[in-house]
Amino acid sequence: MTAALYARVSSEKQAQADTIASQVDALKARMLIDGSSLLEEYQFIDNGYSGSNLIRPALEKLRDQVAAGIIDKIYIHSPDRLSRKYAYQMILIEEFEKFGVEVIFLNFQQSTTNPESQLLLQMQGMIAEYERSKIMERHRRGKIHTAKRGSVNALSIAAYGYRYVDKHIGGGEASFEIIEEEAQVIRNIFIWVGQERLTIGAVARRLAEAKIMTKKGKTYWDRSTLWYMLKNPAYKGQAAFGRKKWERGYLI
Repeated sequence: MTAALYARVSSEKQAQADTIASQVDALKARMLIDGSSLLEEYQFIDNGYSGSNLIRPALEKLRDQVAAGIIDKIYIHSPDRLSRKYAYQMILIEEFEKFGVEVIFLNFQQSTTNPESQLLLQMQGMIAEYERSKIMERHRRGKIHTAKRGSVNALSIAAYGYRYVDKHIGGGEASFEIIEEEAQVIRNIFIWVGQERLTIGAVARRLAEAKIMTKKGKTYWDRSTLWYMLKNPAYKGQAAFGRKKWERGYLI
C-alpha cells in the first residue's frame, strides 16, 4: 500500500508559525499507528495557498499521482485542509474514491453509509466556507478604512521600480522604497515614448535587446505590461487603492 499525506496552510504567517509542521507531525504519527510507511516524495504540502481555490501546486501533483494509480491511501488533517468549500471537498473526495484511494481525516471519521457522517462533513465544509468569507470581508473593510486614511498599508504590491516595505519592518507604517536600477528603466520608457515617440512594440524590443528583466524575471515584455506601466499613477506619486475590480469574470 502506498500512502501519502496532504497538508495546507493558507498564509505565509501560518507557515512561519509552524502550523504546517504540526499538521505533518500529526499525520505521520497516525500513519505510524496504522502501520503505513511514507516516502518523502509522497508528502504533498501547500504553504500559503487558499483552501477556496482548487489550483494548488501540491494538490495538483497529488491528483496526478492518484490518477496514475500510484497512491492507495491519503492522510489529511481535516476536511477544511483539503478545501474550505464543501463542493470542492466533495469533488476531490469523489475523485479519489473513483480511483480506489482511501481518504483518512484525523479529526473526522468518514462513512458513505452513515447519514450522520455525511451531515457532519457537509456542516464542516459550510462552516469553514462561512469563516473564510467572514475573514475576507473583514480584510476588505480593513483595507478600505486604511486606504481612506491615505495610508500605504492598504497596498501590498509594489509597481516596477519600487520595493514594498511592510508595516512590521517599517515601524508600524508601510512605505515604498525606490529601486534605483528599475527606476532608471521606468525613466527610459517614458523618455522613449514621450520624447522619442517610439511605439510600444519598439520599446519592448529595446528592453529585450538590453536584456532587461521584468518584475517577474521574464526577458519578454508584453505590450499590455508596458501600457499598464505608462498609465500607472504611481509614477507620478499617486498610489491608488481599488482602481480595478472584477466584473463578469473580467478585471476592469
